[in-house]
Amino acid sequence: MSWNVGETVRIRDVIGALEKAYPTGLAEDWDAVGLVCGDPDAVVQRVLFCVDPLEATVDEAVDFGAQLLISHHPLLLRGVHGVPADDHKGRVVHRLIRSGIGLYCAHTNADKANPGVSDALAGALGLTRTRPLMPVAPDADTGLGRIGELPQPEPFRDFVRRVADGLPTTAWGVRGAGDPDREIHRVAVCGGAGDSFLTAAAEAGVDAYVTADLRHHPAGEHLAQADVPGTTVPALVDVAHWASEWPWCQQAADLVSAALPDTVEVLVSTRRTDPWTVHAGATPDPGRALA
Repeated sequence: MSWNVGETVRIRDVIGALEKAYPTGLAEDWDAVGLVCGDPDAVVQRVLFCVDPLEATVDEAVDFGAQLLISHHPLLLRGVHGVPADDHKGRVVHRLIRSGIGLYCAHTNADKANPGVSDALAGALGLTRTRPLMPVAPDADTGLGRIGELPQPEPFRDFVRRVADGLPTTAWGVRGAGDPDREIHRVAVCGGAGDSFLTAAAEAGVDAYVTADLRHHPAGEHLAQADVPGTTVPALVDVAHWASEWPWCQQAADLVSAALPDTVEVLVSTRRTDPWTVHAGATPDPGRALA
């Protein structure tokens, strides 16, 4: 769409740009994507992008003077029967409406799109030549997760440091499971919780798999498969859920900025909405008995 000088941009125009990049038809059936609150005809001059639609990011949107908040995570994913102001989600809705700010959520449609959430994560780690880990159809360029390559192979210990350097710092940090000296070249990534794709990562023959929210038993069972003769499984890198999806905010902001006139200003939230705030303890020596 071409824009005339001084032409008014409305929420519906921003939604049009978003849904061209992240078609709602890609969203899972259980998901809740789209406009949560706000008038599609409301004028937009400033848009804030975030991972979580929390009170902290609404405060940031108010401070920025935004008319629209775009989040990755849905606010009302599970059914609700009301949004009273003395409830967390109700407070968010009331604050948005009182402040004249709309809320739009792009979740699993942004996960599957090309480019999407996992492309942004792969880019933050310096991966190239990416393709979907779980394509929506054979030979499709959309789907969940991505497989890519590092410019040069590097030891797993260096790769884990690369991941930590490429993502925002969190109390959760970055954890690696595997031989520190293992050479890493081909890598699978999945923004958000991706332990359901451990088998897909192993079948893809990658050297490492980066995702969030890895649980003890699935991770342990995955690594134990390496004990089977002739079997190789990827080393694992576990990062904070919020950190794995935060790079998408800049991707989405750039897409909207490119599609709309210069009268619309975009900003990526810098509020760390990862729920974990304190970390303690030293890195253990695997195989060493407790003192």
